[in-house]
Amino acid sequence: MKNLIFLIVLCIAFEQGIAQQDTSAPFKRFPVVPPISLLKSDSGLITKEDLHKNQPVIIMYFFPDCHHCQHQIEDMIKRMDDLKKIQIILTTYKPMEEMAAFEKKYNLQDYPNIQVGRDTKYFIQPFYRIRNLPYLALYDKKGNLITTFEGNVTVDKLVEAFR
Repeated sequence: MKNLIFLIVLCIAFEQGIAQQDTSAPFKRFPVVPPISLLKSDSGLITKEDLHKNQPVIIMYFFPDCHHCQHQIEDMIKRMDDLKKIQIILTTYKPMEEMAAFEKKYNLQDYPNIQVGRDTKYFIQPFYRIRNLPYLALYDKKGNLITTFEGNVTVDKLVEAFR
């Protein structure tokens, strides 16, 4: 009988421990620019330390063959005058060849505020718990998270979020 009571108390304590675990996405627990390490098509790296201080950041997770992602970057390019003071980091885990083709297709190297890098460590997707593409995380000039968007978002909404 004592063993049964002990077992019941132990089960209740175990359940309480499980119930108190923080299951929120890491980006919610750490709402600052994450410690990225992305491989560029020229074999260079993009890291958090490479980002310009006191300048807002968009981290956009995409797939090169995703039509929604293609439309998103097309809309952003059309309105680049409104986004030119924002650092835009595009990242994917897809093969380097696909990423480089996407970069070339949209002439992204012509935009000094855009960098494209491959997430070789598969860090970004689980950090944000991404389910829909494109995924955009917006950070203010101090590196604090403003908001995130899953799916296409208008450039007007992006600009408004930074105000």
